[in-house]
Amino acid sequence: MVSLTCLGVLAVTGVALSFWYDPSGDTVDYSGSYPLLRGLPVSRAYASTMHISFDVPGGLLLRQTHHWAALVLPAALILQMLATFFTGAFRDPRRLTWALLVGTFLLVLGAGWSGYALPDDMLAGTGLRIVEGIVLGIPVVGTRASFAFFGGEFPGTALTHMYWLHVAVLPSLVVVVVALRALAALRTPVDASDSRRVPLRVYAVRAAGLSLITTGFLVLLGGLVEVSPVWIYGPASSGHASAGSQPDWYTDFLDGALRLVPSGWEPQVLGHPLSLSVLVPQALVGAFIATILLWPFLEAVATGDRRRHVVLDRPREHPTRTALGVAGLVFFCGLWLAGATDVVTVAFGISFEHQVVALRTLVLLGPLVAFPVTRALCTGLTARELTERAGGIETGVILRDPLGGYTERHGPRPADPPALTGERRDT
Repeated sequence: MVSLTCLGVLAVTGVALSFWYDPSGDTVDYSGSYPLLRGLPVSRAYASTMHISFDVPGGLLLRQTHHWAALVLPAALILQMLATFFTGAFRDPRRLTWALLVGTFLLVLGAGWSGYALPDDMLAGTGLRIVEGIVLGIPVVGTRASFAFFGGEFPGTALTHMYWLHVAVLPSLVVVVVALRALAALRTPVDASDSRRVPLRVYAVRAAGLSLITTGFLVLLGGLVEVSPVWIYGPASSGHASAGSQPDWYTDFLDGALRLVPSGWEPQVLGHPLSLSVLVPQALVGAFIATILLWPFLEAVATGDRRRHVVLDRPREHPTRTALGVAGLVFFCGLWLAGATDVVTVAFGISFEHQVVALRTLVLLGPLVAFPVTRALCTGLTARELTERAGGIETGVILRDPLGGYTERHGPRPADPPALTGERRDT
């Protein structure tokens, strides 16, 4: 419900912002209320963003609420994916639901990234310059792809392209995918004989309450916590880049992958340079995302389990899957942390080079350590449950026998909690 509420807030605030935003890169002299920029040449996009922030009543609240909703939405989707993965809710008959959930996350990343560039401030300009470098690094088609996207030399007409991606193409795809996911969830078979399922009216009241709380929280963030202060960043300039520039948190892992690859990794192949420092991160992240998307099918092939599962699992019941999930999470977190190395250097004085070495070690060796540790933990918890079922649990009551020895009284183990979905557990 949190993710749906964020989508609703994004739609309402986005439509409102579109009345004043001008997605044009044409240059004008700024004449708004912010005195430090008055008279400077800026793009119409930047000028309209400043106009929304300082001259439209409630405009800054709209902008910041929109931005905060865009930051919270990926977090809600990641939590959904983690819960779905660790409880096995991606298996048949929910494979399509899993694919649509991952697709929603990827579309939201694209929508957030396209919106990140629209203010045309220095931070957005730096991000677009990085994207241009990544696209140019693609063999054979890189130059043509860059010219097609930017409409010629950088920055070209990128703002217009990004605007229509952000307000029309990607939101439409998100709506379609969310609707398909809801339809797939409704058609997923459940145990109709179960009496513990929540009545519709109770679920509706709970969902409405959570939606109102989420909306209020986003509005409070928009009104009280500053985000994207474009007046501080200044207008974008193709000849300048801002130090310490950071993408929004949900794309930080992509930036981190680029930072961890050795610089100058560019061998000559058939007389042409091959930018491995760009291609390797792209391939690595692409393979990681493809593995997540195809995981239901990969697990079914690896385990030979092709049954239909209508009941969720506890993570400890499938130690290998849980260990692989934790290993993947460590890998993701290592890339994500790498995206903030320059900020950590400035804030804490930790050497950039030392951070890169440590994070390379974390990305390469962290998953190898996390896998056996997590698997052993899950196996140990399961073994403990079996022991308690056989001999009972400790009560803390010490008994003395006639010969003077002491033993602890063991009581019956509490009944196992019902299945997570309230349905009968598979046998």
